[in-house]
Order: sequence, then C-alpha cells, then structure tokens
Amino acid sequence: MESTESSYVSSPEAPRRRSPPPPKSPTSDTMEKPTYVRFLVSNAAAGSVIGKGGATITDFQSQSGARIQLSRNHEFFPGTTDRIIMISGTINEILKAVELVLTKLLNELYSEESDDVEPRTKLRLIVPNSSCGGIIGKQGSTIKSFIEDSQAGIKISPQDNNYFGVNDRLVTLTGTLEEQMRAADLILSKLSEDSHYTQSMNAPFSYPAYNAVSYAPPNGPSNGAAGKFQNNKEDRSNNSVTIGVADSHIGLVVGRGGRTIMEISQGSGARIKISDRGDFMSGTTDRKVTITGSQRAIQAAETMIMQKVNYASERALD
Repeated sequence: MESTESSYVSSPEAPRRRSPPPPKSPTSDTMEKPTYVRFLVSNAAAGSVIGKGGATITDFQSQSGARIQLSRNHEFFPGTTDRIIMISGTINEILKAVELVLTKLLNELYSEESDDVEPRTKLRLIVPNSSCGGIIGKQGSTIKSFIEDSQAGIKISPQDNNYFGVNDRLVTLTGTLEEQMRAADLILSKLSEDSHYTQSMNAPFSYPAYNAVSYAPPNGPSNGAAGKFQNNKEDRSNNSVTIGVADSHIGLVVGRGGRTIMEISQGSGARIKISDRGDFMSGTTDRKVTITGSQRAIQAAETMIMQKVNYASERALD
C-alpha cells in the first residue's frame, strides 16, 4: 500500500480548464543561490547526454552555465538500473541544462513519430526524504498547487527502507516537456528554500553508496555492513575514477607536506593523483583527482575526500 503522500497525482487524461499559469517567482536571493537537482536516466540515455568524447555534456554546460555530472557506468540508483544526473548552479542555469538534456533525449526517442501530439513522458527527480515534506505541504496543499499550476502529474514514492544508507525518494513528474519544466521549476524553487537541501550539494550525489558495491559508512566501522550493496567481484579488479574538486579545496585534500592525501591513500587502499595547476575537469575550474584501485577502495577514498571538502564548505556557510 502506498503512503498518503504518493497518492497526489494528476490524471494525464484530465480535461484542461485553462492554460497553465506561469510558476510563482521565487525571491531573487533564492534564484542566485547555488543549488542542485538530481534525476534518473537510463544507462543508454546517459551515453547520449555525454556525447562523443564528452562533446554534448561540455556543450550543455557551456550553454547553460550549470555543472552537469553523471554517476559512473553501472552505478545506479538503488532498486533501479538507471544512472544519476546531478546538475548544479543557479536555478535558471539548472533549468536551462535540464531542458537541454530532456530535449536531447526526447528528440532521440520520438524522432520517427508524428509531431501532432507532444509526447507525455516521466522525469524522476531524486529528493532527500527530509525535504519531501516541503513539497507536499500541509495536508498536501503545496503539491496540489504545483499540479494545478504546472498541469503535470506529480507523484512522490514512499521511502524504500530495503537499502541501507539511502534516505532519498523519487518524485516523478509526468507530462509534456513544458509541463515537466514548469513542475521542476516549482519544486526546485521550493527545495532551494531548504537550507539542509542546499548544504548537501557537495556530497557525492548526497550519499556515499549509490552503486552495488560494499562500502563503509562515513562515521561507522569499515566492515562492509551494507549487505545490499555487496559485490565482492568488484574488488578483484583495478579501476580508475576521476572526480572534480574545487581548486580552492585541493589544499585540504593534499594536507601539509602531502600528509592528508597519504592518510586517505593508506586508509582506503587506493592510489590518488591530483592534476597540475590549470589542468581542470572539462568545462569547470575543478582540479582532476584520479583515484585508482578496487571499487571498494575507490568508494572509500572518494567518501574521505568529499568529507574534507564538505567540512570546509559547511565552515564557510557558518
């Protein structure tokens, strides 16, 4: 049985009494404050978003001004076979990037079909459980107004307790591209008013294990306690992953005389290499941090690095 929250969904076949009004404008302060949104795409669709040699994603970042990140190949949202896209920037930059991504995917999916009827598709946003209450509102008043204003179907999934360490829910937007964009605008503007939501944007997709490997909780024992994520086959192979870290935070990762990076390397079992000054991730001013080792070692090192960065970010916000 679904929770009460998940029952708020408009019918795609409902008669349209009027044209959807424009979304309510958030304050200019909220519009300019950095925030983020995450949503799911199929593994195949992720390739289209990246493009040959990363050309498409670089172009989208350039056009929108937002930063676009994807979870790695075969790193899926728990319980699905879909990868995660995270887009960060101001609200306007994020919405522009989301529209570019969705338009690209729509054009590829429906290029052969008639233009007479605009397709209604589903967009699944990932929202922390703690932030869902703001979208629902008192007795469902907020989500009902979002459905009415956007004309999109909006459905919030019940929390899945089967996956240890995952405190996120899926918010599914059903409708045409225009309806989905209106709903995304309303939801993102609401989420950006939540300080806990915006502060979590520097976490690695906001939780340490979004793929099917064993991991150690950030503040817990390193015993691979999350059985649902365990896949020991991964540990036999050497993998290499590159993440971006802001140039201003690289010193925190390296530490005085290289002490911190040595401790992270020894603690995780991974090898860590940082790019030279001026050598940035494509389309960003983030330095490249290349982590090599088993999946478990990479995950542990990435979590330790992001903890250092997040601590500095939280201190800056205080």
